[in-house]
Order: sequence, then C-alpha cells, then structure tokens
Amino acid sequence: MKDVYLFSGFLGSGKTSMLVNVLRQLKEEGLKPAVIMNELGEIPFDSQAVDEDVPLKEILDGCICCTGGEKTEAQIQTLLYEADFDVLIIETTGAAHPVEALDAVYSPLFADQLNIKGIVTVADSRRWLGRDQLSPQARSLFLEQIRHAHLILANKSDLLTEEEKARVVFELQGLNPNAFILQTTHGRVPLASLKSLQATKGDKEIQPAQIGRHLHLNSRVIEFNRSFTQEEFEEWVRELPATVYRMKGFVPIEGMQYPMLFQYAYGLVQWIPEYMKMPPKIVMIGENVQSVPVIGEENRL
Repeated sequence: MKDVYLFSGFLGSGKTSMLVNVLRQLKEEGLKPAVIMNELGEIPFDSQAVDEDVPLKEILDGCICCTGGEKTEAQIQTLLYEADFDVLIIETTGAAHPVEALDAVYSPLFADQLNIKGIVTVADSRRWLGRDQLSPQARSLFLEQIRHAHLILANKSDLLTEEEKARVVFELQGLNPNAFILQTTHGRVPLASLKSLQATKGDKEIQPAQIGRHLHLNSRVIEFNRSFTQEEFEEWVRELPATVYRMKGFVPIEGMQYPMLFQYAYGLVQWIPEYMKMPPKIVMIGENVQSVPVIGEENRL
C-alpha cells in the first residue's frame, strides 16, 4: 500500500513550500515520494520546485476536482505502472475544493494499492484574519478548505502578534474541531504529523463549491517585450484589484541580465534574481483576470 496525502490551501498560502519541506523529510527517511501537481495556468511554475529524481505528473490549466478528475485518475495509474514510489503527494490548486479533490483519487481501479492518509490544508494566518475582505465565493471556498481538513497548518505565524496567533487557532478550532492545528512558518510541518493521519471516505458531508460557475477563478498568461524598473512594476501591482490573488513568473528588469523571478500573493511581493535566460512572462490567477489592465498595455505588451 502506498500512502497518499492531498495538500490543499488557498492561493499563496504556502503549499509549495510545505511540499518541498516534506519531500526532503521523506528522502531523509529513505522513502521514495511521487507528486501530482495541479496548476491553473498553462506554465508549470510550481513544478520547478520538485527535484528531478522525484516522479512528477502535472495537470495544467484544469481543476483536479472537476473535469480534471479523469486526468488525475489517469496520472495515478501511470505513476503506479511506471514509477517506484512509497508516498504520493497530490498538490491541488488554490481553487480546488479539498473533499471533491480527495474523491477524485478514490478509484476502484487502484483502491487496493493506495492508503489515503488525509487532507492537509495550509491556511495563511494573516489572510484568515482578513478573510472578510475576500469575495463571498472565495471566502466560502477558503472556509471549506479548512472545514474539511484532517490537519491544518496555520502558516506565516511569524507575521502575527501572540494575541493574533491565539485568535487564529481559536477560530480555526471553532470551524474544524476535529483537525489538529499546527502554527508554522514557511510551511514546515514534521513528517510525524502527517504519518499520524488517517482519512475515512465520506466522514464529512461535502458541500460542492461549484468553482467553475460561481467563483470565476481563472488564469492569464502575460508576456513582456520590454524591461521595467522594479518601482514601475510594483506601482502597477499596487493598483491591481483585490480579485488578483497570485502572480508568478519572470519579469525583465532594467539593469538585470536575465528576467527576475517575481511572486505576488495578496499584496506581498517577492523578487529573486535568476542566472539563466527565462521566458519573460507571468501567470496571473484570480477572479475575472482577463479584464485586469496590464502594465504597458498602451504599448501592446
């Protein structure tokens, strides 16, 4: 039997950081991990965090819990046939309802080969405290991801005061009294906490999030044909509507030989220098992002 974990969490919560940390711990214990990663965009940015020696399957530009269910089943079948692994980690998009996503991996074709350990939801603690600023649909999904978790990571706790930390734990426990709650930074979770999980199919009532029709969450690839200053680019970012949840990609910056890795999540911006030529484009994820004005659009970027 191969253990399976489903990593859930709203966009920008820290799922990929948790994934990298857990993969390292599994290897240190001599276990062989495999990963299925679901991304809304057409470019697999998050998959670059997975080492080449880890079997990886990607589901791009889709949703693991909707039409992507069949794709997920096919990817699991392929891994079981082709790869030698002990533990399977499925990282969903921030738009995935965790229980629907978990149901996507309960297939009679390989049920006797997989041991579903549970749903691990990463919650951005600061975003939790400001959840009333989200749209009703996004807030509903955020709450569902927490309500159905077997283990909750109250992540980015280093950004909070002690009083705020206590408030987050108290409120999360009120929403999901059955889950164990860990306060974390950078998604660091002890492997022992994962091993202690054991999910039971159908243990909670599923409330479909109807993501495709009601949340209006989608992605957009934006390509650039000129460079910007960091100040110019960040000024554009500050003017974005609150419905833009995350951006990730490579931005050409004046004075830099190669485009810089740029990440944005709920108002937080991160720049990381790159040392090789990367495609000058970013993926924007949010609600109705196709209507968001793009920097330099007057120059046809």
